[in-house]
Amino acid sequence: MHYLTISQLAQEFDISTRTIRYYEERGLIAPIRTESGQRLYTKKERAKLKLILRGKRFGFSLEEIHEMISLFDQDRTGRKQLERTIEYGRQKIKEVNERIDDLVQLKEEMEAMLVDFEKRLHELEGLDE
Repeated sequence: MHYLTISQLAQEFDISTRTIRYYEERGLIAPIRTESGQRLYTKKERAKLKLILRGKRFGFSLEEIHEMISLFDQDRTGRKQLERTIEYGRQKIKEVNERIDDLVQLKEEMEAMLVDFEKRLHELEGLDE
């Protein structure tokens, strides 16, 4: 079996070894330990780390990610994991859409304010003449 060291994983995913140790502390991944205490990661643990990083990128909390990973261990068909991931995914899409709506509204308010400021500046310049 091929194992990866913590340094190899960190380099592969462009993250710090501290980040990987943190995920281990949180119970998200579990490396094998050699007699000397060196951490060795299996392909399964590498896959988990990849899922963690993808989940973080999509805005999932570590608790949500942990739950989704744990569900696969409980149901090897992957059905429960997929159902929960879909549920969380729909919620994240809803949150993203709400943020987009908020940003569009903010942009519109800023544009209106800018138009008002430009109008006021133009009026002031007209007074200077």
